[in-house]
Amino acid sequence: MSIKKEEKKDLISKFSINDNDTGSAEVQIAVLTQRINNLIEHFKNHKHDNHSKRGLVALVNNRKKLLSYLSNKDKEKYNKLITDLKIRG
Repeated sequence: MSIKKEEKKDLISKFSINDNDTGSAEVQIAVLTQRINNLIEHFKNHKHDNHSKRGLVALVNNRKKLLSYLSNKDKEKYNKLITDLKIRG
């Protein structure tokens, strides 16, 4: 359900603005999206795992806030990010 180090490094290198960037909105959204996708796969085998469902809702809400922030700040980056991550349509 968590992300492996290699996957996280790949996401950070793909969506970072510069070499030392690990906390920008784009990187955070990419990491949250990967965690959400891992949890969705987990629920295919464990339908009654209600504790993890609560965590999934928290992750989705956090990602929603970050996407809203990015949309208000820079619409072009927002549109590029949602197409790259294949979210919202």
